Order: sequence, then C-alpha cells, then structure tokens
Amino acid sequence: MSISLKPEHLKRYKDIALLLWKYGRGDLMKSSGLEKVFDKEEHPERSESQPPLLINPKAEELAVDLEKMGPIYIKLGQLLSTRNDLLPPEYVEALTRLQDKLQPFSFAEVEKIVEEELGVRISKAFIEFDAKPVASASLGQVHRGILRDGRPVVIKVQRPGVRKQIEEDLEVLREVAEFLDKHTEFGGRFHFQQLLEEFRHDLVRELDYQQEAKNLIEIGTNLKEFEKIIVPAPVHDYTTGKVLTMDYVYGKKVTSLGPLAHMEIDGIALAEELFQAYLKQILIDGVFHADPHPGNVFITDDGRIALIDLGMVGHISPLMQEKLLKLLLAVSEGNIDKAGDMALKIGFHSENFNEAEFRRRLGVVITDQQGATMEDIQVGRTMLNFIRSASENGLEMPSELTMVSKTLLNLDIVGVTLDPKFDPNESIRRNAADLMRKRLLKNISPSNIFTSVIETKEFIQEVPGRINRILDALAKNQFKVQIDSGEENTLIEGFQKIANRITTGLVLAALIIGASLLMRVETPFQIFGYPGIAIILFLFAAGGAIWLLLNIILHDRTINKRKKP
Repeated sequence: MSISLKPEHLKRYKDIALLLWKYGRGDLMKSSGLEKVFDKEEHPERSESQPPLLINPKAEELAVDLEKMGPIYIKLGQLLSTRNDLLPPEYVEALTRLQDKLQPFSFAEVEKIVEEELGVRISKAFIEFDAKPVASASLGQVHRGILRDGRPVVIKVQRPGVRKQIEEDLEVLREVAEFLDKHTEFGGRFHFQQLLEEFRHDLVRELDYQQEAKNLIEIGTNLKEFEKIIVPAPVHDYTTGKVLTMDYVYGKKVTSLGPLAHMEIDGIALAEELFQAYLKQILIDGVFHADPHPGNVFITDDGRIALIDLGMVGHISPLMQEKLLKLLLAVSEGNIDKAGDMALKIGFHSENFNEAEFRRRLGVVITDQQGATMEDIQVGRTMLNFIRSASENGLEMPSELTMVSKTLLNLDIVGVTLDPKFDPNESIRRNAADLMRKRLLKNISPSNIFTSVIETKEFIQEVPGRINRILDALAKNQFKVQIDSGEENTLIEGFQKIANRITTGLVLAALIIGASLLMRVETPFQIFGYPGIAIILFLFAAGGAIWLLLNIILHDRTINKRKKP
C-alpha cells in the first residue's frame, strides 16, 4: 500500500521522501511507495550492511536540510531534539542548536500586517519603528520601536502566509504519520500520529501572540521573587494574534558575552538563581518556559537575566511534580534503586518491558554522571539518556517529562556559560528543602483549605445516615458480604477444607485435654501402668494428629506440582 499523492502535496511528499532516503531506512522508502516521486538514479540504494537509522550524513546536515524546508520543519526539528528515544545523541544535539535563523521578509509586508492588526498607521502608534529587523525566525521577526509615550519596545510580527503554509504541511505530515503508524514497526512503536498531534497543539498556541502575551504575564508574575531575573511585559493595546509588542530589553545574548563582560557580571549567582527559578517553574508553579536555549536568554546592561520569546511553555500536573521531584533528587544523589522505582511509577509498561535490563542501563547512566567532571555534569542530558534507556526497554515516559528534560538540557548550556563550574546536581540537593517547603505552602493555600473543609463537612453530614443504614441492616438480618469471584465452587471448597481442618484440630485438642484429666483418675484398667482410658485417648489424639499432618503435607505437594510448568 502507498500514500495517495494529492497534486497540492506532491512537492512536500518529494521533500519528505528525499529526507527519508538521505537519513532514514531504504526499506521504509520502498514499502511506502515514495520512491516513485523522484529519480532513483540521483539517490543510489543503500547497501545492506549500513545501519538503518540516521547514519552517514553528518548530524549538522539534518538541521540545515530542515531549515531549507521551511518553518514547520524547523519547529519539527526542535521537537525531535526533545525525543532522545527517537534519534541518536549526536542528532539530538545538532537539532538542539537549530536557531530558527531565516531570511527576513520585507518592511512593506511588516507595515501592512501591523496596520491591519492594530487598525492604525505605524506613524500614529510609534514615534520610531526600525525598518531593519533585529531578529528573524521561522514564525516571525522582531523590530525595535518607541511608543508615543516614549516607552522603548520590540514588535514581533508574524510571517505573512505562515498559518496557511503550516496547515498544508501539517496535513501532509498527518498522512505520512498515519501511514508509518499503520504499516511500519517503527511507527507502531513510537506513535507518530500522537507525536504530531502534540506538535500541532503546541504550534497552534505558539502562532497565537495573544497567548504568548499571557505567558509573559504569568511567568513574569511567578518569578517576581527572583531579583536577578526579569521577563518583559507585553503592551496589550498593541498586541493581537499576529503582532506582539513588549518591553525592550537592553542587553546581549548570553552566548555573545566576551571575557571582559564575563568579569563584570556575577556568573555564579546568576547561574544559581536561574536554576532555582526553573526548578520553581517546573516543580511548584507547573508552568515553565520550555525553550530557554542560549538565544532566548539575555544578560541585561545592569547584570540581570532576561527571558524572552515565551511562545513555547510547558505544563506539568501536581501529581507529576511530586514524582519528578523525587526522581530528580534520586538522580542527583546517585540513588539508582530509588530512581528506578520512581521511573516505574511515572512510566507506562509495554508488553516487552524488560525491568532488569532497564535498571542495569539506568545504573550506567547515573554512574556515568556521578563520575563526570564539574564541567561535564548535565542534568538535562542525564534525563534524556534516562528516557532513551526506558524507551528502548519498553517503558514509555509521558511527553511532559521529555519536555522538562529538554528544558533542563538547554538550561545546563546556559548555566555552564554563566559559570563553568556550576553543578546542577548540587543545586538540586541544595534547594530540595526550599522546594518541599514551597510545595507544602502551596498545598495549604486558602483554596485547598476551603476544599478540604467542604469535603470534611460533606463527610460529617453523611456519616449518621450511613451508620443508621448499617445498623438497620444488622437488626433486620439483612447485612451481607458479597464476594466477586469467577470460581465460586473452588472458593467454597477451600473454605470447607479450612473449616474441616480447624474442627479436626479442636477435636484432637479436646482428646488431649480429656486424657490429661483422666490421668488423675485411678482405674483397675491400666495400660503401661497408666489409666487405660486416658492412654487410649492419647493414642487416638496422636494418630489423628499424624493423619492431619500427612494430609496437609501431601495436599500442599500436589498443589506445588500443579503450579510447576
């Protein structure tokens, strides 16, 4: 069976086919029928000796090829960089460095979009509006400007036609993902349709600049307690779905700082506070900036850290927060058994789950981290390796854990840039007590207290009625205990055997007690110089006890033989 080639999708099918041929499995291409859309002479078949997945071409070439294919494939590359279970480490690292740098679109198009979205001429809304963008990414580009009130801002403008292009590309990818899931073992294992749906959901939110404005406000509010971290505030009157206006940050990318600039900032304090802020976002707030790559982290002129581009945020549930905190502590302490136990609670077991091999691989991952030098310690990379080991042994981890791991990986890079000797594991252990305190305070918030009070009130109100119903059932001899069992006869027989053994034991005990009492009664009938009746009772009791023991032993042996294959 082959993918149906719609005319409007033909070019994209060919692009994907070329990409699969260059980096993927040759037999996958043949089974899909995609080899029909291009000349096979340009792409000779692979030899059978070559490994099946992502080999030969340099990892960096994949990032370049995805950039050429357009915005959605750049974003797809960024998503794949979070799936350490899908790609080898060198490819994950290459895609992590995908910086979204594209050619800017013309100022005439910028002007048209801004004026249509804001409903006012640029000259009326801004004193200044730079025609040359300061940054150009896959979904939009950023211009500097000054509002009429003198407030310096940056204006993020969405690329013209990008929504339509993304919708068409998503349709093509949906068809490809559906085919892979149904017709390949690889697709059945990794569920590409589910992966694509999560990608589509995140991408749609990222295309909505009003949602990004809400993210700026929410995360900015959550991080107010961190004096060295700032989040630019949006300007609501100048923000729409396709235009985002926010405060201008005076500073430079963390990666562009020279040696002299590093001497002027307190890198140790900044790295520590940045890591604390992300631990709070992930483990306390449940909402976190999911894309803290070095290009999205600025050092301001006054020596603080600014987080920009909050289009991509992650969410994590309270239950997952508890488990993740325990997992991070276990990994940071090198506790392999505890980390393995938490992984089993977090993940989903497949039919081929190999617990012994998973725990062995997990031990290698954590041991390697414990033996690493200060400069090489990376919590994010350890977590991604941990997820990869789990996946390869049939233990599937939830998607939010993968996003957290990717976030921590980017954070590791920024932390080492600020302070080469920064130890994220030590920071986790150092802040564990504070994190637990904040979680406790969050749990005893007024809303949680009121909820508990209401539930307690409902419980107290229902208790008298429930007690009355139980007492009435007992008084009317209507109290019943129901046992749901598929083998009722076997269950009843088992109870009967237990009752018979207990009764036999009581009878034997009574014989022994009766014989002991008769030993004091002198009678002419004697056996071995003792009262005869007492000796007879003793013999009956001894014989009964021997029979009961033999019966129990033989019965248990029969059961054990039945259990053995």
